[in-house]
Formats: sequence, C-alpha cells, structure tokens
Amino acid sequence: MQADRLLDPELVDVDGNVEDRSRTVSVFNGPPPAVRTFAAEDEEIAAVTEWLKEQATDGVTSHEIGIFVRSEAQLTRAEAALDAAAFPYVVLDDKAETTSGKASISTMHLAKGLEFRVVAVMGCDDEVIPLQERIAAVGDDAYLQEVYDTERQLLYVACTRARDRLLVTAVEPASEFLDDMSSQN
Repeated sequence: MQADRLLDPELVDVDGNVEDRSRTVSVFNGPPPAVRTFAAEDEEIAAVTEWLKEQATDGVTSHEIGIFVRSEAQLTRAEAALDAAAFPYVVLDDKAETTSGKASISTMHLAKGLEFRVVAVMGCDDEVIPLQERIAAVGDDAYLQEVYDTERQLLYVACTRARDRLLVTAVEPASEFLDDMSSQN
C-alpha cells in the first residue's frame, strides 16, 4: 500500500542522506488510501458498511477483509459495520489466526504479520491515536516523542496490512496523524 510513503515520505539512509519518495510509484502499490472523517460514530459505521458492500461488488470475499481499531473498546464499531454489510467475521485474539470464510477484526496491536486484500482502519479519533492516557502519563519531553513515535508506528502497521485498498476513518475531531495521510492524497 502507499500508506508507508504517506506517513513518512522522507527516508534517511545510513549516511544521513535524505531521500524524498513522496512521488514514488511502485508496480506493487494500489490506489492511495481513502481517508474519511465523520460527525458521529453511526455515520462512520454506515460509511464503512457501504465501503464493504462496494468491495463485495468488486469480488472481495470475507476472508480478504481486515478491520483494525486502536483499542478493544472500539471493536464494536467494526462488528457493527460487518454485521450491517452481512459479512461473517472473527475477532482475532493474541494468536492472530485468521479464519477461512470470515473477515478479521482486531486491535492495531495484533496487525503485524497479517495481510488482507482490503483493510479498514476505524476509530482514528483524536485522543484515541495517539492515545490520550499515554500522553497524559508522560513526565518528560524525550519520552513524549517516543510515545508519539510508537503511536504513529502502530497506525502505520495497521495501514500497511492492506494489499489492494485501504480505508481510514475517524469521528471528528480526527487524529492529527490523519493530516499526514490526507495531505499526500
């Protein structure tokens, strides 16, 4: 997916040289991610439901779908969208084993190593990513940067699980990290 270049378009090599790859296109890249924000959670769920139905029309099957959220408390958003779109699904546990014939739902923490034809990353709301509790617990600025970096990497990993299409959604106010993605679209 192009999400990797959208989150960090500048690469620094081992010699400290900066290389801008913001206009790079690879034969393996799909379209840029769709980034959408909504006024309310029910609007976000409805939009993801419609997006899922479009994917089905394009031949995507249940097991080719992954939906990621920041925390377990947000899993209900993904479940509601898949229920409304009539896709069977499984909520992944620590083993992160997908199930044939079912879409996969998980927190972003379990996304590493997985790959799906299409991915929706839901609930990228302000104070959710980066998680406000982690920021509030920081006592020193050096650690604050580390928290921001790990939170950004968490989103990056979830977004790069998509092979062909990526939808990233939030309820306003949206995460500041989405600005990085939207400005590159």
